[in-house]
Amino acid sequence: MAGALERELTVLFRRARAASGDLARAVHPGLEAAAYGILVRLDEVEPERATDLAAYFGVGKATMSRQLRAMEELGLVAREPDPADGRAYLMRLTGEGRERFARVRRLRRERYLGQLAAWDPSDVAELARLLHRLNATQSG
Repeated sequence: MAGALERELTVLFRRARAASGDLARAVHPGLEAAAYGILVRLDEVEPERATDLAAYFGVGKATMSRQLRAMEELGLVAREPDPADGRAYLMRLTGEGRERFARVRRLRRERYLGQLAAWDPSDVAELARLLHRLNATQSG
C-alpha cells in the first residue's frame, strides 16, 4: 500500500511541477515556474507580506524577495506599505496580473474538468476532499 501511494504521489508531483512551468509561461513568458504558486496564493489571500509568503512556501526571505521583484518587473504584482508596520510591504496582484492569472486558471480548471469528465461527480468531489485532507496534514 505504501509503495503504491508513493508511486502515485511521485507521478502526480512530477506532473504538477512540469505543469507549473507551462502555467507560469502562459501567464507571462518571463515568469518562472515557482511564481505560479505565488500568484495562486496572492489571489486567495492578498494582500500578504513577503515574509508571510516565504513562510507559507517554506522558502527563505531572499528567495521570495527575488521572485516577487521579478514578478513586479513583469507588472504582475505590486507592493504597498503595510499600515501595521511602516518597514514592511504588502504584496498584491496588479490588474494585469489578476487578469492574466484568471485567464490561465480558468483554462486550467476547464482542462481538469475535461480530464475527469468520465468520472462520477461524487468521485471528483471525494478526490477534492481527500486532497484537501492531505494538504491540511502536510501544512500542520
